Amino acid sequence: MTAPQINSVTGKLTMCLSVIALFAVLSGYAQPPQTDEGPAAHIFQLSITLLLLTVAIFLATAEWRQPLKSLRPLAFPAIASILAFGALYYLEHYR
Repeated sequence: MTAPQINSVTGKLTMCLSVIALFAVLSGYAQPPQTDEGPAAHIFQLSITLLLLTVAIFLATAEWRQPLKSLRPLAFPAIASILAFGALYYLEHYR
């Protein structure tokens, strides 16, 4: 695979992983408060870990002659990740 192909695949993978993390946190709102972590917590942790790895690969294979065009695919995953961490904070501290 060439660098642009790897960049394209990792860009799509970052979107999927950030949505998985967001849905894992949102699933906690449908359940009563629990004393121990459930499977959704582990799914969230794994998706965030994989997200960090794929973002590193994405940045390593990005075309840096056009930085705005290269970073544009990370906008949606960044927003979804921020929402996931915000929802997780609210879920753990206020609910």
